[in-house]
Amino acid sequence: MRFKVTGPKDSTVFLIKYYGQKLFYADTAEMKNGYVEFDGKKQQSGILGLYLPDQKFFEFIYNNEEVSIETSGPDYTGNLKVKKSEENAIFIPYVKFIGSKKSEANKLGEQRTKIKETDPAYKALGEQIDQINKEVEDYQLALIKNNPDKLVAKIVKMSREVEVPEAPKDASGKALDPDFRFKYYRTHYWDNVDLKDDRLVNNPVFHNKMEFYFTKMMVQHWDTVIYYSYDFCDKLNPKSKVFEYVVGWVTSNYGKSQIMGMDKVYTYMRNRYYCSKNSEGKSPAFWVADDKFEDLCGKIKTEMNLVMGVCPPNLILKDSTDSKWVNLHQVAESAEYTVLYFWDPECGHCKKTTPKLQTLYEKKFKDRNIEIFAVGKAVGADFEKWKKFIRDNKMTFYNVAVTDKLYELAKKDPNSLVPVQGDNRPKPTTLESLNYQTAYDIFSTPQVYILDKDKKIIAKRVSISQIEEMLDALQGKKDLPKLFPPDPEEDKQMQQH
Repeated sequence: MRFKVTGPKDSTVFLIKYYGQKLFYADTAEMKNGYVEFDGKKQQSGILGLYLPDQKFFEFIYNNEEVSIETSGPDYTGNLKVKKSEENAIFIPYVKFIGSKKSEANKLGEQRTKIKETDPAYKALGEQIDQINKEVEDYQLALIKNNPDKLVAKIVKMSREVEVPEAPKDASGKALDPDFRFKYYRTHYWDNVDLKDDRLVNNPVFHNKMEFYFTKMMVQHWDTVIYYSYDFCDKLNPKSKVFEYVVGWVTSNYGKSQIMGMDKVYTYMRNRYYCSKNSEGKSPAFWVADDKFEDLCGKIKTEMNLVMGVCPPNLILKDSTDSKWVNLHQVAESAEYTVLYFWDPECGHCKKTTPKLQTLYEKKFKDRNIEIFAVGKAVGADFEKWKKFIRDNKMTFYNVAVTDKLYELAKKDPNSLVPVQGDNRPKPTTLESLNYQTAYDIFSTPQVYILDKDKKIIAKRVSISQIEEMLDALQGKKDLPKLFPPDPEEDKQMQQH
């Protein structure tokens, strides 16, 4: 790759590359007398850019061919001249054409905003804009038709929307399916993209199209996103860069989501594409280093049991008398909703939220068939602290724990407490109950889950005000006065927990 750039002083310049929408440094070289060269053999095909000393850059296409381009500042893109490169001899004029037509359309659009829609000039300006759009479309279609084997043609085709036909109508002219056009658009959304061509990952058009598909083309509900993610990713070549990019982006994007429940997408994507084994006995995520899988998959079985719509592990533990066993599933089975609450009597945040939960229970939930199943920390010195906190705050909902005596017995003779293969004696509890901190991934407190009548998770990591607001709404009482108005600080703390 050889470039001649007139304008900036000789200095170190950078070759930059796209991976999706992000730009990365690809190579560096010294510009001398305005000339700079790079070794194209080191680069992958896609859209690249030359980043200059004055912090400006211009883009071009690289597709394993010799490239020679000249330009001058300050408008480097506008002054581009292709000396050698079949791809850029098509791409650069296209970029200039699109830029000029966009500028024309914008000016006409600005003029139109200043006049009334009833003014004849308004319609005339609209017709001029439509004509410009038609010119752009004709240019694109001709470029694609005349250059079927070029990367530039695939990129331009990918940027085009699919044509959506009118919905079939009945004898009266009414659409048989009012959602036909949307369904068609979603089904054919990828028709203009060659998903077998890894080169298309190396430009922002692919990323923008993919992001729109997953975030705008479907309801942002975890199960919907999972369905379409599986459907899309499973059709891709599992050894391709396209597969790597899409799986990686969907997993990462929903792993960072602040929307409650979207961690289910993150968990299910990891389970299917990172933590499973393919026919070769390896993870489908071929791009991940071996030492990273423990962080990604070490707790995946636990996490799969703690997502929205799943019935979490049952808990059978002792109450504060240290004599009576209380079964979570039995409590949840008889209640319309159950708040599962993990806390520690020595936790500063718990000391604030737990009494509020008691207030909600006494003044609202108890008479509405909403139960609270609270699991406290009560081993060693915490046992008396746990009981004292319950007494002092007059806590009347279910309070259970791995009590100090239970903990000692579990260490001494666990087989007397939990089912063991070959031992058919009835046992009072389960291994998950005794190890509830592991089973529920309790790394900090408080932790909250809300279960429905089927004992399935419908909410998690919610604050006191969010618990009240949600359960009022679910029971048709959203207009009731709130005992605990939203507290942004508390809401944020619960999300972090």
